[in-house]
Amino acid sequence: MLVTEKELIEGCVRENSKCQQELYRKYAGKMLVVAIRYARHHMEAEDIVQESFIKVFDNIAKFESKGSFEGWIRRIVVNTALKKHNKKSFQNEQIGVEAHHDSSLEPSAYSELSVAELMEIISKLPDGYRIVFNLYAIEGYSHKEIADLLGIQESTSRSQLVKARKMLQELVVNTQKMIA
Repeated sequence: MLVTEKELIEGCVRENSKCQQELYRKYAGKMLVVAIRYARHHMEAEDIVQESFIKVFDNIAKFESKGSFEGWIRRIVVNTALKKHNKKSFQNEQIGVEAHHDSSLEPSAYSELSVAELMEIISKLPDGYRIVFNLYAIEGYSHKEIADLLGIQESTSRSQLVKARKMLQELVVNTQKMIA
């Protein structure tokens, strides 16, 4: 029997275990992909998803149907992932821009990489760079929102993004050289 998203949410509000299982089955895979972008390894991503769904079920009655339900879950996953990293991890990063030489990159270099290869390259970024890059470039957060979420200055968010992009360019160039 097919149930609508609204019926699924209402069932979860009533703590119906079948509805909770169905909701988890429907969204867990998508949310694991989100968590992987923020986690250091796959097991940590799985933990983030588990913690996130506990929060989803605890707070599902607060969902106001004003936006996308999937977007609401995604925001919980992102916030849960960010809580795993305290702001000190951003302040203590020692990799500077000067360590990465600016190299020109052909625009076609990006299009020759698969999504999996790009995600693998992004996963090689230091935590602070990776998290800011994901929040800004993939999730669409502004630097102000990122600063508020992470407890850092907007300028730190911008700096982390610039450094992440430079490092990504270098990693893409190196990957292209290995493929060629």
